[in-house]
Amino acid sequence: MKPETRKDEIINTAAKLFKEKGYSAVTMRDLATAMGMKAASLYNHINSKQDLLKAIIISIAEEFTNGMTTIINSEMSNISKLKRVVTLHVDITANNTNGMASLNNDWMHLEDQLEYYLQLRDDYENNFLQIIKEGILASEIKQSNPEVIMFSMLSTLRSLYLWIPKKEDLNANDLAQSLSEVLIDGINT
Repeated sequence: MKPETRKDEIINTAAKLFKEKGYSAVTMRDLATAMGMKAASLYNHINSKQDLLKAIIISIAEEFTNGMTTIINSEMSNISKLKRVVTLHVDITANNTNGMASLNNDWMHLEDQLEYYLQLRDDYENNFLQIIKEGILASEIKQSNPEVIMFSMLSTLRSLYLWIPKKEDLNANDLAQSLSEVLIDGINT
């Protein structure tokens, strides 16, 4: 793993502040104070608060997109694909709970990247839905409304950033396994 750069440190600190206060309430002065530097010095590393938000949200959205592409292109069963989606969410969230808070709560503040983000999210959800529909057609998943299945699963997975930080002894693999049992066994035929 490459060492964290000053820019990475600023991005991670911004994500933490955005989670605690919300994007709109955080100022560059707040960020500079949290970093122990002058606000003017921040601009040696970043251009704006908006650039920080983009760096946080777009990188996570692209990580989900890349993970989903790998899952969709695999030859595994649809149930196995859904289990990999659960693992993808657990892994990304466990490694970046602060960034996930921004992804869930601050995405609407993206300016010139909003359309790109929404396209990534729509593509991700469409692929998720496709796995479920194919699972139903293959009789791997019981006949039920695919959108309700997806919404139920995504609601749980998207809120993991609230729960994971409260678990000091969290094992991401165990959590992914437990979530798969709860979320998928209920729809498995």
